[in-house]
Amino acid sequence: MSQAPSPTWRETVHSYLDRRLLWVFLLGCASGFPWLLIGSNMSGWLKDAGLTRTAIGLFGSIFVVYAINWMWAPLIDRIKLPYLYNKLGQRRSWIVLMQSIMLVCTLFIANTDPSFNLWLTSVLALTIALASSTQDIAIDAFRIDSFKEQEKSKMPQAAAMAVIGWWTGYSLPGYFAFINADSIGWNGVYYGMAVFIGLLILFTLFVGEPDSEREALQAEAEARYAKRLKHGENRVLLWLSVTLVEPFAEFFRRNGVKVALTLLLFVFLFKIGEAFLGRMSIVFYKEVGFSNEQIGHYSKLIGWGAMVVFTLIGSAINVRFGVVKGLLIGGISMAASNLMFALMAQVGPNEDLFLATIIVDNFTSAFATIAFVSFLTFLTGRAFSATQYALLASLGNLGRTTLSSFSGATVDWIEGFEWLHDITWLNPWSFFFILTTVMVLPSLAMIIGLRHHFQALTDKQNLT
Repeated sequence: MSQAPSPTWRETVHSYLDRRLLWVFLLGCASGFPWLLIGSNMSGWLKDAGLTRTAIGLFGSIFVVYAINWMWAPLIDRIKLPYLYNKLGQRRSWIVLMQSIMLVCTLFIANTDPSFNLWLTSVLALTIALASSTQDIAIDAFRIDSFKEQEKSKMPQAAAMAVIGWWTGYSLPGYFAFINADSIGWNGVYYGMAVFIGLLILFTLFVGEPDSEREALQAEAEARYAKRLKHGENRVLLWLSVTLVEPFAEFFRRNGVKVALTLLLFVFLFKIGEAFLGRMSIVFYKEVGFSNEQIGHYSKLIGWGAMVVFTLIGSAINVRFGVVKGLLIGGISMAASNLMFALMAQVGPNEDLFLATIIVDNFTSAFATIAFVSFLTFLTGRAFSATQYALLASLGNLGRTTLSSFSGATVDWIEGFEWLHDITWLNPWSFFFILTTVMVLPSLAMIIGLRHHFQALTDKQNLT
């Protein structure tokens, strides 16, 4: 198969004017915002409430739902919500319903105090996580459905706008949260967060539902299964087969079992180091000596600006030079950037080093994320986009959600080894960040060692 020529830089820049990318950006904001609600905001609140690092890390176990949302993703592909479907379409109806649930739970959280009623706060946060992870299924499918099969070259731009939106929804409200937390309290912050969810609901109502061949492709799958099931005499069995079996069977059939398993393992390993670092970052900033206002200014506001700029640059580079190379370069730089945090742990609360660390971290994270999201999108079929992308994304989220719940315990574990302090000048936080760098190495080895598998896949789909 001959490869299509790479677009020029002018063509690459012009491609960002597509209105569909604006919709992807707005829904990206909706996808990132819940991670602020139950992630960094909650970590800051729990730290101020006096909870231990281990407890804060374990609180993050609610994010496990992001790692298993593929289990109910087939329902998002197939079930049409009463009334909402006719008004909003398949994807937007699910998004609006989940946003409404998150709005109610946020208002309840604003009336709680985790230092006295951690159980209730945890239940509400878990409900937000369930709604948010379900919303993500529909949002990712919306992005994939928005671009036709022959528009594969636009996927890095779509991934870029989704990532920029995610970080906008996560960082900008987070900036206002942290700079006001000391003056109005965390309860007041969460009332403000509820207002932001209301705005996201309004945005979703104005976004246009994408045209898709999904129903026609699903009908073809039903016809095939009907022949196998004695011409579809059992309609319930037929519906369940197409809904629960075909999305996964089609993925393995299209990629081959060996390559499919290799891809799934790579997806699982790629983000583990970043996940452990991210879970403890707010706790680390506070313990090293930075205030809520400083965290809001550097980590949220400046971090957001750096992420936007570097995401656009990273997507353009991925369009020009290919996703496989982008994965390798992004993975190496992402691992190396973690060493900046190790240095900051040794130096202490130096604002110049904090700024440099945030810029480097956001540059490497943006580059790696664009390549990663684009790669997952390329692996996804059109008939069951919600289910297949959810399967891939959930594996990528497994380290960021489930395993990273033990990040706080890992720091405490390192701190408990007195002999370690005797043989090295590193403090526990520095050793922890070096460990997160090492965690990335297996996935990099997979890219190098199995490069021919990745290259065959991308050549087949004319990606590089």
